Amino acid sequence: MPSIYDLKPKFQSLLRPLSNALANAGITANMVTVSAMALSFATGAAILYSHTFRSLLLLPVILFARMALNAIDGMLAREHNQKTPLGAILNELGDVFSDAALYLPLATFLPFDPSLIVVIVLFALLSEMTGIIGKQIGASRRYDGPMGKSDRAFVFGALGLLLGLGLPIFPAVRPVLWIMAVLLFLTIVNRARGALRELGGATR
Repeated sequence: MPSIYDLKPKFQSLLRPLSNALANAGITANMVTVSAMALSFATGAAILYSHTFRSLLLLPVILFARMALNAIDGMLAREHNQKTPLGAILNELGDVFSDAALYLPLATFLPFDPSLIVVIVLFALLSEMTGIIGKQIGASRRYDGPMGKSDRAFVFGALGLLLGLGLPIFPAVRPVLWIMAVLLFLTIVNRARGALRELGGATR
């Protein structure tokens, strides 16, 4: 299924000059990964403790910055010989922890449903785990949609922007969260099926 992730190559092309400059300055992929995670935790804490709708305007800005940093750390690792086992661990755990840090504080805001936010964060974790399992069984790391990391960032960023601007979208928030939960479940299924299909349909 299509996903915003499909636009990643074009996004990386725009960021490549910055990636090259960082590499020349001695900045490593792991430094960028940790910075993205720290930024996510700081933003989540700011949203949680300020607890104003105006603070939700941080979401679209920081989520875009996080996507840029994630793209840059990948380019640094692949294109500047910085791949390490620690980097692979930080990259996967960083995404999961950053999602939780940015999205769980929303459970304290109306009109967000706390249980739905928790389900979405849990399904996001499971979808990333399923993507990693693909590699574990001999397929590639799966990034199938329709609700990958970039798609989640787009939806939550849009909700944060609209709510932060004070637009009357309260009635739409709960249905959007339900749709996200369903699409995340489909993402888990698609990633598992994609890995098996890549292996020729093997089931054992």
